Amino acid sequence: MKQQFLDLEIKTNGQKLYEFTNETINWIKENNFMNGTINLSIQHTSASLIVQENADPDVQTDLINYFNKLVPMDNSLYIHTTEGKDDMPAHIKSALTNNQISLSIRNAELLLGTWQGLYLFEHRIAMQNRVVIHHFLGE
Repeated sequence: MKQQFLDLEIKTNGQKLYEFTNETINWIKENNFMNGTINLSIQHTSASLIVQENADPDVQTDLINYFNKLVPMDNSLYIHTTEGKDDMPAHIKSALTNNQISLSIRNAELLLGTWQGLYLFEHRIAMQNRVVIHHFLGE
């Protein structure tokens, strides 16, 4: 039994989905992880992690548009507006999605569906430096 960590840095530039599936798969291969669990987490309150379709980019556009309609950038709706018009909406979007995801690894393969990818969902409009923590536990 072994465990290992990776801090994957992702630089973002505005609201969008940033795929990091390949980086995660490469880390699994480089370390010869065979069977176990990988936990992905993000220690930010204005970005989140999601598993989403990676075949059609229209899905990403629709997700961003939907969340922007669901949680509009209108400071008249919020008390917490310290960091600008996207401040509280980013926190709400993060609360509605995930700050961590656990996935299985079997026979050295990350168990994702055919059209599934791993994404950092950035909710802020300015550039950010994000870290996705990878924690593997298994063999």
